[in-house]
Amino acid sequence: MITILGPTASGKTPVAARLASEIGGEVISADSRQVYRRMDIGTGKDLADYVVDGHQIPYHLIDIREPGTKYNLFEYQQDFYDVYQDIRQRGKEPVLCGGTGLYIEAVLKGYKLSPVPQNQQLRDSLEGKSLAELTQLLTELKARNGSNMHNTTDVDSCQRAIRAIEIETYNLEHPTPRRELPALDSVIIGIDIDRDLRREKITRRLRKRLEEGMVNEVQALLDEGIPAEDLIYYGLEYKFLTEYLTNQITYDEMFTRLEIAIHQFAKRQMTWFRGMERRGFVIHWIDATLPMEEKIEKINELWQ
Repeated sequence: MITILGPTASGKTPVAARLASEIGGEVISADSRQVYRRMDIGTGKDLADYVVDGHQIPYHLIDIREPGTKYNLFEYQQDFYDVYQDIRQRGKEPVLCGGTGLYIEAVLKGYKLSPVPQNQQLRDSLEGKSLAELTQLLTELKARNGSNMHNTTDVDSCQRAIRAIEIETYNLEHPTPRRELPALDSVIIGIDIDRDLRREKITRRLRKRLEEGMVNEVQALLDEGIPAEDLIYYGLEYKFLTEYLTNQITYDEMFTRLEIAIHQFAKRQMTWFRGMERRGFVIHWIDATLPMEEKIEKINELWQ
């Protein structure tokens, strides 16, 4: 398998789609938020990227859940494996592409996971604690569990931190047999984008998405009856736009805070990928500014 990873705004999706077009492949998304339907602009689905020379490149694990639900790593790992086997059985090449490092690492390493139900009593006891307090509690639980399963990228709201604590508490109290899925061999390609260029692209892309109707997208979700706290749970665009639409912050505050948050998110993604390298993954980094033909040529050389 080939894996294409990189931080937000690095341009990894067009590379994966072009590669799939050339090798008879299909793209499997590794993005924790693109699984949700009708959350298109805010999650940066850019579905037009999957049309190459007029041909639709098949993509998977996008638009598979309803907004307001909580999709998790356990579900992703099983969904990925089902899709991966199906693509293989049809004689096609799977191309894994995304920026959620935890999802990528889980499927490549074959993490042994168990499903974790909600614990309302625990949630009630954590209600009212600050994000700093919850993060501290999570850190202590992870130390007791010897766990490094949680991506700090996802602990950017109290709701997400509480879910992570719920998982760690469950695993501490219920040392149950975990599902076994095999590790997978993959050539891993990282799209390497200069920090200043990445920052410039993030800001430009944020303005464009706002112009394209991102505010209306979030308003439509609220109008559907999806609770504000559920949208805030998804972080980044949905967190700050929901706070703006529920009159908690002004438009200018929303833009400034969201822009900063996306820059921080991209930095944390890179920290995760560097961590993967320390954990034994070989990532072949390719300059994001190279012409597409050169990128594909380099990937093909590494793959062969």
